[in-house]
Amino acid sequence: MNVVANILVGLVALIHLYIVVLEMFLWTSKGPKAFGITPEFAKESASLAANQGLYNGFLALALIWGLIATGSTGFQFKLYGLICVIVAGIYGALTASKKILFVQVVPGTLALVAVLLAG
Repeated sequence: MNVVANILVGLVALIHLYIVVLEMFLWTSKGPKAFGITPEFAKESASLAANQGLYNGFLALALIWGLIATGSTGFQFKLYGLICVIVAGIYGALTASKKILFVQVVPGTLALVAVLLAG
């Protein structure tokens, strides 16, 4: 079960690394299509998106740290990162787009359940 949990945590971390790249570096080129916004809005909100991307990077880093660290430290970082991913995803789904439930909350929840079962 530990292998499955680590694979799921790794997938959630990869999703958030992709979001980092999208929000920090590809916002004006790929952002409009990915997030259903106009190119004009993407240009106006680029610095806000980059800031948001940085926070997604922190989430990915916590998960990666959890995969690298051993013992209870790794377990705690996985829990912390996944809970943050799930809470941020719920907030995003309520305030921005329901799509976030499927991109962020569902994978995060599956990984969290696997981590707890592997515990």
